[in-house]
Amino acid sequence: MKTVVHLLRHGEVHNPNGVLYGRLPNYKLSEVGQGQALTVAEYLRDNDIVHVVGSPLERAQQTAAPIADSHRLELATDPRLIEAANVFEGKKVSIGDGALRSPRNWPMLRNPFRPSWGEPYLEIARRMLAAVYRARERAAGHEAVCVSHQLPVVSIRRYLEGRRLWHDPRRRECSLASLTSLTFDDEMLVGISYAEPAGASSPKVTGA
Repeated sequence: MKTVVHLLRHGEVHNPNGVLYGRLPNYKLSEVGQGQALTVAEYLRDNDIVHVVGSPLERAQQTAAPIADSHRLELATDPRLIEAANVFEGKKVSIGDGALRSPRNWPMLRNPFRPSWGEPYLEIARRMLAAVYRARERAAGHEAVCVSHQLPVVSIRRYLEGRRLWHDPRRRECSLASLTSLTFDDEMLVGISYAEPAGASSPKVTGA
């Protein structure tokens, strides 16, 4: 029995101050992000989708809604799909920004392999895997869409591919509104594919 679980990263977010918004409330899709959500919904319009579930964060719910609507499904929520926790939420953390230059923050940067500034990569991968298994059960023999965030999607993909979980974020293959699709034969993972229905985006995009 073939089941496909699509991991969809949310669309672009309105973030004029360029902060790391993480799990902070009230960060919604920009106009571009809303268009990306509609583009993905159209891309998946003819797919055999029977279950749509999103992270509880607003941007993920907004991205998931057009897909649920087009397939006449109720949108479910799974807290395990949420963005990774990060102590730098609400701050600017790009290279050269104040948060990373401040000596008081240096202890939080001591171990990039875990990482020391937020939720451990392995914990992210494990909770995402549990969410995927749940979605696979709900969509057995069909397809499911799980709307999540960049680091959680990258973490579970690297985990399933047997790659180390720490990595260079500038090399992530996980554009805005991209699909990382997991194909199962019964309970066995038999394939991982990637698509960018809304086009490629840079990890440096403010609304990413």
